Amino acid sequence: MTGREHHYEVTVTWTGNTGMGTASYLGYGRDHDIAAPGKPLIQGSADPAFRGQKDRWNPEELLLASLSQCHMLTFMSLCAREKIVVTAYEDAATGTMTEEGGYSGRFTEVVLAPVVTIADPAHAERAAELHHDANKTCFIANSVNFPVRHEPTTRVAA
Repeated sequence: MTGREHHYEVTVTWTGNTGMGTASYLGYGRDHDIAAPGKPLIQGSADPAFRGQKDRWNPEELLLASLSQCHMLTFMSLCAREKIVVTAYEDAATGTMTEEGGYSGRFTEVVLAPVVTIADPAHAERAAELHHDANKTCFIANSVNFPVRHEPTTRVAA
C-alpha cells in the first residue's frame, strides 16, 4: 500500500464582510463556513484573541481536534488488530500556541490525555504501550512540526 495518495477537499467561504470588506483591520468579521459535500457545515471564526467569535470553531481548535481524532482512530485500529477490546475513549487534549513577532505564531506542543476503558485487565499494559505506536503512525501527528505528546490513562470496564 506504500505510495497511495488520498486527496481531500473542503470549501472555506468568508461570511464576515460587514459591508466594507477589509478596509480596516477592526471593520471586518472573521466568520467563515467550512463545507464538504455531504457533511454538516462547520461555522468557523478566528480565536477571540484575534477578533473572532467565541461560539464558532477556530483553526487552532480544529488542528487540536484533528490530532486528537487521528490518535484515537489510529489507537483503536491498533487495539482491534491486537484483539484488545476498547469500550470507551475520551481525550481532553490541550495545545500551546506562542505568538511571535511579525503577526505570526506557532504551536509549540500538543498534549493528548486519552482516558481509555478496555474490557480485559490482562491487556492494560499493552493498551498503554499502543499509544506510543499510535503517535508514531498517526497521519496528522506525522504532518506537524511540533511535539505531540500523550499522557494516557487506561481503565478496565467494571
